[in-house]
Parts: sequence; structure tokens; C-alpha cells
Amino acid sequence: MKTNKKLSAAAAEKLFDILETRFEQYKNRHKGIKWQDVRTKLESQPAKLWSLSEMERTGGEPDVVTYNKKTDTYTFFDCATESPKGRRNFCYDRAALDSRKEHKPENSAIDVATEMGIELLTEEQYRFLQTLGNFDTKTSSWIQTPASIRKLGGALFCDFRYDHIFTYHNGASSYYAVRGFRGALNV
Repeated sequence: MKTNKKLSAAAAEKLFDILETRFEQYKNRHKGIKWQDVRTKLESQPAKLWSLSEMERTGGEPDVVTYNKKTDTYTFFDCATESPKGRRNFCYDRAALDSRKEHKPENSAIDVATEMGIELLTEEQYRFLQTLGNFDTKTSSWIQTPASIRKLGGALFCDFRYDHIFTYHNGASSYYAVRGFRGALNV
């Protein structure tokens, strides 16, 4: 885990180039939002830019999906077609990881998201993401799970099959090569 949550000037510029190219390529995701406004906001928040670089490094392909005028906040989601490759094979959270006696995964989705400075998508956010394209047609993604479900040992995940968004449950300690998590970051 990196402890310096600030990118070098060269790394920041490279990330800005990637983000701007994606922003221009997928204009349908952020109608009415101007790239220069997003960039200016990011330049003033180096820790958020670092989080975006982690999203990118792990295969998330982050992109702007909303702007909230009241709070002057842009929201980025992982927009990779499938669940990010660098964030798969994790159980749901630390309690689930600690409960496994053998064949433990490397980490948990919640712990990795926290280290990255992002949050797992909620079910509502996941459903909104699917209005922007077809995501997770071969993979699935853990989503934020209500405490009432988590208390009983379960966790929720979603995918997109048969032209439909499915929300499922699994034991929180389970992990699969095709299940990862998608993050959200507010800037």
C-alpha cells in the first residue's frame, strides 16, 4: 500500500490525459459537464486525484458520471466494461476475511476500497451505471450491503444478464475470480 497519496507532476499529467481522452470518448456519461471544470476541481484535491489513479491502476477506467450543483461535486464511477481485474477475488469485508479458516483471499473489497479512498457502489448507483451502458455481462461486482443483511453473514453483488440487472446475495466470506467491486469517488 502506498502511503504518499499525492501523484508526481508527471504522473498527474499522464492521468489527466487518460481521463480527458475517456471523457471525450464517452460524452453520453456526462452531458452538460465540461472537462476543464472537472480538471480544475481535481487539481485542487491531490488526494482525490491519487484515488482516481488507483482506480485506473486496478483496471476501473474511472469516468465522470454526475455533477451535483448544490454541493459542487463531481462523481466518478469505475466504468470498465467488466468488474476491474485488479479488484477481483476478494471477499466482502474484514470480518468475512477474518472468519475464513483456510483458503483466504488476499484481501476484502471494503478494505481495498478504503485504502484507495473510494466507496463501493450502492445498488442505486449500480443501477444508474447500467443506464450508461452494459457493464458486468461476464463478471459481477460487490455492492454496499445493508447492515441488517451483513449482520446475518450475507453480502450483495450485482451483474447484468439477459438484458436485466440482477442483485444477488452470497456469504460475505465467499470470493470468485469473476467477482470484484466497482467504486465511486466524489470530487
